[in-house]
Amino acid sequence: MNARTRLISTTLCVLAVAAACYTLGAHQGKGAGPLPAAQAAVAPPPAVEVDVATVTSKTITDYQDYSGRLAAIDKVEIRPLVSGTIVAVFFHDGDLVKKGDPLFTIDPRPYVAAADQASAQLAAAQAHEGYTSTDAARATRLLADNAIARRDFDLAQNASREALANVKAAQAALETARINLAYAHIVAPVTGRVSRAELTVGNVVSTGANAPLLTTLVSVSPIYAEFDADEQTYLRYLGRDAKATVPVLLGLANDTGFSRKGLIYSIDNRLDTTSGTIRVRARFDNADGALVPGLYARIQVGGGTPHAAILVDDAAIGTDQDKKFVMIVDAQSRVHYREVVLGDQHDGLRVIRSGLAANDRIVVNGLQRVRPEDVVNAKMVPMHRAAATESTAQAAS
Repeated sequence: MNARTRLISTTLCVLAVAAACYTLGAHQGKGAGPLPAAQAAVAPPPAVEVDVATVTSKTITDYQDYSGRLAAIDKVEIRPLVSGTIVAVFFHDGDLVKKGDPLFTIDPRPYVAAADQASAQLAAAQAHEGYTSTDAARATRLLADNAIARRDFDLAQNASREALANVKAAQAALETARINLAYAHIVAPVTGRVSRAELTVGNVVSTGANAPLLTTLVSVSPIYAEFDADEQTYLRYLGRDAKATVPVLLGLANDTGFSRKGLIYSIDNRLDTTSGTIRVRARFDNADGALVPGLYARIQVGGGTPHAAILVDDAAIGTDQDKKFVMIVDAQSRVHYREVVLGDQHDGLRVIRSGLAANDRIVVNGLQRVRPEDVVNAKMVPMHRAAATESTAQAAS
């Protein structure tokens, strides 16, 4: 190292020592004492603001959710029972009709004529039966006085019986003609909503295997909701006394909750071993006609004894591999990890079977921003607002 280099190094050292002395002297001159060690460390981060809610504790009845379809109790395919030409249609597509209301008329004139002819034949048969009956009675009196041959007596009795049989046949023919005449006037067999007219005025229809479909009619109220229940639900709720009433709730695809209440109406007589389910029908009132057969239905089946339960919003529940957890907030606003066991949903909240107690406070929004033992700035919110708050935060981000 040459003389010039040594001079520069010495000068730098002197300047560094002078600067340090000046800083120390200035600090001591203010009376602050020696520098604390914490001042040299990084300042702690500010507390994270999170939404916190108190868990809900209430008495509930367990429900199990299922998906199903609505089905009409009565569904009738209207087909002609006599041949002829359609001369009248009495409804518009989708009309509500009552039992007995007219739907179609098939030209009744041939059937009126057939009924008149059968009536005339009956009158003739009755007249002949009256004559033969009187003749048979006369033959009976003559036989008692030995004034008639036995053979003539037998002929008179046989003629009377044959005439009586002809009367019965004529009565049956007249009844058949009247039935066919009634079939020419097609009426609603049940009260309900009619579909469109598949055939209109002027079309010729026939009977038998090729009888065309005229329209369909489905009952409106009450209505069935059909679904497949699993074996556990059957054993817990449905496999009890047949007279026991099991409550059922119904919601449509556009419902946020379950707007209608009904009861289990029937349960199939066997469990499907392939799917492990059993077919169940629930019955609901449908006075307003809003429920239409074929609609998708969300169904809740309830049962069992009411019991106390802890409920939280799903937004407060985190997943750690195969475990579920929540973050507890203590009195010092410090968060703690708590593993929980989940149950079914009830009124939009999740039942917690174990891991929480009444009055526990948990993080419901901001779960991803905190870690165990963090201190947080807790903002108290109602438990039912957790899902809406979480959705809004995610949309904003």
